[in-house]
Amino acid sequence: MSAIAAPPPKKVNRLGLEVVNYKGAKSTLCAGCGHNSISERIVECFYEMGVDPMNVAKFSGIGCSSKSPAYFLGLSHGFNGVHGRMPALATGAILANRNLMGLGVTGDGDTASIGIGQFMHLVRRNMPMIYIIEDNGVYGLTKGQFSATADLGSKLKTGVSNDLPPFDCCALALQWGATFVARSFSGDKKQLQAIIKTAIAHRGLAVVDVISPCVTFNDHDGSTKSYSYVKDHDEILHELDFVPFFQDISLDIPEGEVRDVEMHDGSHLRIRKLERDYDPTDRLAALARLEEAAAQGEVLTGALYLDTNKPTFIDLLNMTDEPLATLPQSKTRPPKAVLDEVMEELR
Repeated sequence: MSAIAAPPPKKVNRLGLEVVNYKGAKSTLCAGCGHNSISERIVECFYEMGVDPMNVAKFSGIGCSSKSPAYFLGLSHGFNGVHGRMPALATGAILANRNLMGLGVTGDGDTASIGIGQFMHLVRRNMPMIYIIEDNGVYGLTKGQFSATADLGSKLKTGVSNDLPPFDCCALALQWGATFVARSFSGDKKQLQAIIKTAIAHRGLAVVDVISPCVTFNDHDGSTKSYSYVKDHDEILHELDFVPFFQDISLDIPEGEVRDVEMHDGSHLRIRKLERDYDPTDRLAALARLEEAAAQGEVLTGALYLDTNKPTFIDLLNMTDEPLATLPQSKTRPPKAVLDEVMEELR
């Protein structure tokens, strides 16, 4: 009798977890939706980076994009809030427990319309979290009306043209003070992986705007956020590699200019020059390139801006190393004598 062959060992990451530990429920979004591709990249990146899913807190608002957190990191904490208010929820949770990695997943309607005021203050505070915008230019849940990121002159399936200028979420994030700003395309697996991994390693607010075509309402001729349009008009700034701190950072580098940016944890974002010399640490240059691309009808993708020196909101508040949620009331609540003193000063 021949011996039964032992099953092959399960593939695990540096925490000893399988990729299944990073997955979520089965998607109920339309087949081919770009949001599903983003969810797959999140699963891959968090698994490969060895992030403990139970130390992650997912936040979302309302919209097709805000359903996405159900489809990845099923072992993580999660809070689905009301339309446009996700940044406030994330701010409160991260301040209460600074040990959590915050991951916000939102849409162009949730961020650039009803939530733009909350987005603005999240950016100016430099909250240490990942903020992914699944950008399709329409309101998918309410049958495909234009969102605030729809390009001027783009058309709906009905033939209606958009006559309002768009908000560019990357340009707004740059102007308001985000410390990592990037744009990618849900169909560009390699680039999106490198960007999400950089966002995971970044200490500060990482705004990642992902063009994510809506196959039901915005994937037709006349749309500037369809699969075909983005593939034809994608202007890639550079080739990106991400090298985690736990890997050897000595890589074979092809000929051409290479720029290495060291992240807070020792990881490296490695940028290979294509047809232009682009400095991702120059905020004004990033804004200028976005303006140029918009004027030419291009979809500019890549790591637009990175600042590893600006303090986060937690740094500015000079908070304790221990999460506030773990401290006893004796440390978080002023004693009566102090409150009496404050009241006396206000008389």
